[in-house]
Amino acid sequence: MVKLPVVVLSLEKLNDLHQAGVNRRTIMATGTAWRCQTPVPFTAPADSDRTTTVGNYIKRMLLVSDNVAYNRIYEFLGQRPLNQRLQELGYPNARITRRFAPCDTAANRHTNPISFHTPQGDTIYKQPAQYNSTAYRSPLGRVLKGRAHQAGRRVIPEPYDFTTANHLPLPDITALLQSTLFPESVPTPQRPHLTPNDYAFLRRYLHATPHESGFHPYTPARYFDAYKKYLYYGRNPEIPHQSALRIYNIVGMSHGYLADVAYFADSLHQSEFLLSAVLYVNQDGIINDGAYEYESIGLPFLAQLGRHIQQYEAQRPRQYRPALTEFFASEPIR
Repeated sequence: MVKLPVVVLSLEKLNDLHQAGVNRRTIMATGTAWRCQTPVPFTAPADSDRTTTVGNYIKRMLLVSDNVAYNRIYEFLGQRPLNQRLQELGYPNARITRRFAPCDTAANRHTNPISFHTPQGDTIYKQPAQYNSTAYRSPLGRVLKGRAHQAGRRVIPEPYDFTTANHLPLPDITALLQSTLFPESVPTPQRPHLTPNDYAFLRRYLHATPHESGFHPYTPARYFDAYKKYLYYGRNPEIPHQSALRIYNIVGMSHGYLADVAYFADSLHQSEFLLSAVLYVNQDGIINDGAYEYESIGLPFLAQLGRHIQQYEAQRPRQYRPALTEFFASEPIR
């Protein structure tokens, strides 16, 4: 779930830098300055889709929910600026404080030095390593889950402690998706500093499947059309892709939790709606053992939920004309 705010705020940061030559297509290199940091050195582009740019990291997150791409953008934003901006945009309970990597709380407060380069290797802009001196606390207090948790090969008979984990309430991520798709639906102070082209870029990769995106790293068959569409498709490659149905969404799958926050745009039935769901499927109550009922319970449930709501909305009389014309129009993306 936290990938959507990170994606949005990375585009805003690029705009706010006002640095000539730095945009989502500029090569980004990542250095190291503290423990638990990993580098991504400058590499001259041989394939533009595999170049380390903010735009390509965003595509990786939105198309297949790539965790390494998230880490790179989390480091670009910095923990404190990221959370301060979320507060300013009206999300006071959001906390994004972790990489998706085995780093402790202190290490996650340190983020890497970043630099942007021309294709020839000349440095355009440098950002020093950052440190957040403020220790964030969960709005829920101490958060314990499960009857036990696994650490390495050991099962520890105590609940897993999520107190310092990322925290993003379902209403907040739903509101953020709405504001990303329909920025005019929220007050101006709650809109990030994005351009019309930024919004078009986000809309394209929020709905595109790995194959229809044209993004070369995701041409292999394992990245099937339903890869990141839990509601309606249930991540089932056997369900035929519906060309008249566009789903703009962000998903989560971790520690027995499944989540999908989606906007459905159905051109065949002229219907549209937002649908958000999160569920927990962990029958043995052990966190981190990898034994979750994603395939047997969670994903089939989300697929049925999405299809039932889509069928209901397709038949429901509606007072207002849907905004589908805008969403199915061809949008130039540079």
